[in-house]
Amino acid sequence: MTDNPEVENPDTTEPTPSAGPAEPAATQPTPSVTDTEPTAVPPAFAASAQAPASAPAKRSTPVGLVAALAVGALVGGVSGAGVATWAITSNVNLHSTAASAPGPSTITVNDAADATRITAIAASAGPSVVTVSVQGGSSAGTGSGVILTEDGYILTNTHVVTLDGETAHPTISVQSYDGHLYTAKLVGTDPITDLAVIKIQGTFQPLQFADSSKLNVGDDTVAIGAPLGLSNTVTNGIVSALNRSITVSSSAAPKEGTSPTPNDNGGSGPFNFWEFPGQGGSQDQQPQSAAQQANIFLPVIQTDAAINPGNSGGALLDLDGKVIGINVAIAGTGNSTGGQSGSIGVGFAIPSNLAKRIAFDIINGGAATHGLLGATVMDVTGDSAITTKTVVGASVQSVTDGGAAAKAGIRKGDVITGFNGLPITGSTDLTAQVRAAEAGSHATVTYVRNGQSTTVNVVLGELK
Repeated sequence: MTDNPEVENPDTTEPTPSAGPAEPAATQPTPSVTDTEPTAVPPAFAASAQAPASAPAKRSTPVGLVAALAVGALVGGVSGAGVATWAITSNVNLHSTAASAPGPSTITVNDAADATRITAIAASAGPSVVTVSVQGGSSAGTGSGVILTEDGYILTNTHVVTLDGETAHPTISVQSYDGHLYTAKLVGTDPITDLAVIKIQGTFQPLQFADSSKLNVGDDTVAIGAPLGLSNTVTNGIVSALNRSITVSSSAAPKEGTSPTPNDNGGSGPFNFWEFPGQGGSQDQQPQSAAQQANIFLPVIQTDAAINPGNSGGALLDLDGKVIGINVAIAGTGNSTGGQSGSIGVGFAIPSNLAKRIAFDIINGGAATHGLLGATVMDVTGDSAITTKTVVGASVQSVTDGGAAAKAGIRKGDVITGFNGLPITGSTDLTAQVRAAEAGSHATVTYVRNGQSTTVNVVLGELK
């Protein structure tokens, strides 16, 4: 690709350093990726709703991501609205397991005098986390959602409301913490960040959002959602890492008159993670529109709080009970033979600052914007043109005339090592951070040229 995502195509022999477990291509050289468009977003976990459906997904490398959305088939179609799994093995069969909907439940406190901080958070935040059930055609699935406003706006994942890209016209219902059911309207989606907003009628208790830029590794975390359809499930852990970047399949809804393609793998199941960036190694393709992206690139918080299918769209909280992230995906070993991959202690959440911006852009204007750097990049580790590799980063393959990078003086051969003060270890990192930024916003880019490090100011373009 050329002027779309500042993303890399994972090296065929070694994964991008800090972009999380990417799935390298087995035999082809690492292709370069451009600053044009993100590729795909994986669903978060959802719980299956009806008859079990087989969903084998094959991987060609030893690492992958799984969305936290559990899905079941109503008639025969299989939907992938669930948690995207960063698959860690190849040729793995994944099956979505149907589960009967549990009855309503609330946080139980038998001994208030001996309650913990986690108990208090669960009791106060629990009423603001809902279970989202989606049906489209012959498929159905469940995920989670976070109440944003008193008048019923709810934030969840795109892959939840589109059933992993299966439907553009979902039927959505919401179950509150106390078992009440509501019919929901889809307000809008942002497939680039795998976020969506839905609306129910009534008066509700919204959650407050914390400043995710102030998080520290080691901070305590609490996850609330509906893994496997089990509403009001609470788990806890810590922030395991910050400024991670992951690549997942896009769950954009199919256009009218077309069949779903982003996650379609010939009927083999919902969890298909395409090695889309740079297929064939071409660096001079025409720019793609955001809607044409097969994969997306997400900046995420990593946590060891247990997240499973059905947790997608649910809340990751701090010890003040404020949202620090929206759960979106988990890493998996890919060795599951009888169901969806479950938690192995490596989960991912979209940072609250990004989630809040996207959510209110959708509510107030119907759509969110995303930055564009105007450069084609690839991992330094996979760039054969760099014979002596001394630093990790995103190697610039080309720049777009008149684009943000060109205007800032960035040239082919430069190695980008920082963006807005955050370390960049490869093309996935760079693309994720640029996409998270608002179009037209100012940013700093640090690059190395001839052994010298330089930081420049850029005004980002807009990803169309």
